[in-house]
Amino acid sequence: MVRVIAHRGASAAAPENTIEAFHLARELGADWVELDVRRTADGAMVINHDDRLADGRAIVDLDRHELPEHVCELADALDACAGMSVNIEIKNFPGDADFDETESVAEAVVAEVRRRGSHAEVLVSCFHLPTLTHVRTLDPAIPTAFLHLGGESDWDGFAGLVAAGGHVALHPWDWLVDEALVGAAQRAGLEVNVWTVDDPERMAALIDLGVHGLCTNVPDVARRVVDGA
Repeated sequence: MVRVIAHRGASAAAPENTIEAFHLARELGADWVELDVRRTADGAMVINHDDRLADGRAIVDLDRHELPEHVCELADALDACAGMSVNIEIKNFPGDADFDETESVAEAVVAEVRRRGSHAEVLVSCFHLPTLTHVRTLDPAIPTAFLHLGGESDWDGFAGLVAAGGHVALHPWDWLVDEALVGAAQRAGLEVNVWTVDDPERMAALIDLGVHGLCTNVPDVARRVVDGA
């Protein structure tokens, strides 16, 4: 069965990456939640997509208590997602205000997964391949997936490289996904979870291509499409 992954929670109906959005995702039939982890100046692991707040302040320059009330911490977010699996996206990309070559966020995420013993209920993803490599070095039992939004001239070579690193899935941008990409992933033994898909016709087409997961802002719509496929 194709998994329904609520993108930042049920983010079309509730503020994204919030406890409310995670609870609503469950109510709307999501199998998984996708959420984004960043670090504060005092080392808290908080859930926020952008590296800056709406007022322009970088999260990495602020202590936990300086963040808006709706910004939750990783442990609380995982608690809110009980009963669903969680795609934890580590935000650590060159050019972001909080890029960190020491991989402190990866280390904190691994520590939290180990503390919970939740290896079977999580999938860690990132756009920065060295970050995923570090996760696997710390704990190879934690499944990892490579996020990407660029087209490749050789999908088989690309998928083979990701698989050789021990990662279990590709997480491509929707508009990249076609028969060639999915076929290459399958040949490499990788799953494909697509982001971000809100159109039901496109969801159905992706299911026909053989993808494994639909990351969507509208998990209720995806639930209907998946259950009707």
